[in-house]
Amino acid sequence: MTFDEIRAEIDNLDRQLLKIFNRRAELALAIGALKKERGLPIYDPEREKRIFTRVRTENPGPLDDEAVVRLFERVVDESRSLERARSKGE
Repeated sequence: MTFDEIRAEIDNLDRQLLKIFNRRAELALAIGALKKERGLPIYDPEREKRIFTRVRTENPGPLDDEAVVRLFERVVDESRSLERARSKGE
């Protein structure tokens, strides 16, 4: 593959990730709305632990497990921030 071909594939993956991140955020907002209705806290440390355990277990590499967890920590943190902001705004 050439540089241009590889970069084009990376750009395509970035577009897919953007769609996936935004879809995940939509679902996090739906969860946030349900939590608010039920009087549940936004932060659920047990759920987050399960997510991080699952991504470690399912990680095929080449990223090491800790790198994958750091990425997911960021995604989860941004989702939680969005849930909090939306919850305060409603």
